[in-house]
Amino acid sequence: MTSLSKVNWLRTTPTISRVLGIPRVPVDMKPGKGFDYEFIQFPPGNNPETVETDVVIVGSGCGGGVCAKYLAEAGNRVIIVDQGNHWTPDHYPMAERDGWSHLFMHGALITSDDTSTTIVAGESWGGGGTVNWSASLQTQGFVRREWAGQGLPLFTSAEYQNSLDRVCERMGVSADYIQHNRTNEMLMEGARKLGYAHRAVPQNSGGKSHYCGHCTFGCGSCEKQGPVVSFLPDAARAGAKFIEGFRAEKVIFSSKGGKRVATGIQGTWTSRDVHGGVAGEGVTKRRVIIKAKRVIVSAGAMQSPLLLLRSGLNNRHIGRNLHVHPVSVLGAIHKEEVKPWEGGILTAVVNEFENLDNNGHGAKLEATSMVPSFWLSLLPWKSGLDYKLNAAKLKHMTGYISMARDRDSGQVYPDPVDGRIRVKYSPSNFDKKHILEGLIALAKIQYVAGATEIFTVISGMSTFVRDESTPAGDGINDAKFQAWLGEIRNAGFPSPDSMYASAHQMGTCRMSAKEKDGVVDPWGRVWGTEGLYVADASVFPSASGVNPMVTNMAISDWVSRGVARGMEGRARL
Repeated sequence: MTSLSKVNWLRTTPTISRVLGIPRVPVDMKPGKGFDYEFIQFPPGNNPETVETDVVIVGSGCGGGVCAKYLAEAGNRVIIVDQGNHWTPDHYPMAERDGWSHLFMHGALITSDDTSTTIVAGESWGGGGTVNWSASLQTQGFVRREWAGQGLPLFTSAEYQNSLDRVCERMGVSADYIQHNRTNEMLMEGARKLGYAHRAVPQNSGGKSHYCGHCTFGCGSCEKQGPVVSFLPDAARAGAKFIEGFRAEKVIFSSKGGKRVATGIQGTWTSRDVHGGVAGEGVTKRRVIIKAKRVIVSAGAMQSPLLLLRSGLNNRHIGRNLHVHPVSVLGAIHKEEVKPWEGGILTAVVNEFENLDNNGHGAKLEATSMVPSFWLSLLPWKSGLDYKLNAAKLKHMTGYISMARDRDSGQVYPDPVDGRIRVKYSPSNFDKKHILEGLIALAKIQYVAGATEIFTVISGMSTFVRDESTPAGDGINDAKFQAWLGEIRNAGFPSPDSMYASAHQMGTCRMSAKEKDGVVDPWGRVWGTEGLYVADASVFPSASGVNPMVTNMAISDWVSRGVARGMEGRARL
């Protein structure tokens, strides 16, 4: 009840941004000129509309955008469909009251069956690439070796590194132009003082400084080189076509020698309303069949497995192996005005604790988005007055996440009544230990940074309040502070009161060397089918351990090139 109360108040209150002095858009943002997309429209009708193409791609996000670019540039007719709608840059960053509804799946409130974990997943034109935080980390060596050791030599090959470099070059990924905000500065400076390994996080900002803390709701400057700014316009210039508002219901198959051959997709298209919006009157709905020689599913780790299941595939691995990089948060209050909503959201990472089990599992420490409707919804609740007094301190706050590379996994499956997304996931005790170690390290970082108050979201845990007589530069040997850290260790994450969040979902259509071990083969083709591929984060064999965008794009680059080779020499209209 307190979570629902906080979320609804923060998303609807007209006063909090004025009280805190948070600008509607970044102060120094220069509005950008977006690409002028043309979307296929359909007239009203009772019978299904039929369209033909060479390749149909379900999903316009990081995987679908990369596939669309390469396949269109290779001379194929390509259609990209997405359930989400396109919003021009003048809508971005979207107001908080609108952004959660129009840019995220289920209002960014997909909750696991045991209510322990809240899933935040993008759902708009451009997918997660429209709402992510620009972090562009390549797949780490120990993860690549792990995946290669499972019979997938791609990940230690030169071809895979070429794919990584190719997608990063297209987005202008670099750490050279970063201007850290105070939240990230404190993370790096505190890590330096404690001897923790840390580094800047490269940004996909096209070789420019992108000092924007509002990108959770889209980038109005077009500096962030997500799919809508980069790969999809490239695809359009090569002849690709687009359909927004299209819900793919199933893949259509024919039979060939006992094997299912994908011949297209079937779905429902919903037009814009009479005003060009998505919530008014005059909407047209039309059943559409898209016939294609190849079908690429790039709907993300939450939706791709559900589409495969709706299409009649019964591989037991579909929807399983869900990894989410579960996080818990730590906040701090400082005497200085931090204005944490300013500047790049995630420009630094502490990786000191990424290998706590000596097998590649641990926690990374990062800054998080500080827009009120996100960050303040995480603050602990004691009473209405106490909560509002804490919310009023936002301009003095810093906020961080301890993000685990989860060893243990969950499952995505359709609700048996209405088919919507359901999630079975709860962080294991193994993964909780790593999150806890990360939280304690974050507390130490904030202590040496001079925080006056430090708090977690662990149920019942007190807030640490620094004695004014304790100097900021006194290391971490303060007995009172050490006792508080001991309280955190003793409390752990009590169940069922502890809550976790996830912005990274992976693995639900995992890639495998053998059909009995996964959903797609090493080239992204769905086992037991022909002409059907998956290219998104759902094919990860396990958790990537870093923000998954670049890994997703590199795998999709590899998959699309294989699809293109398989179509060479075939007759085209």
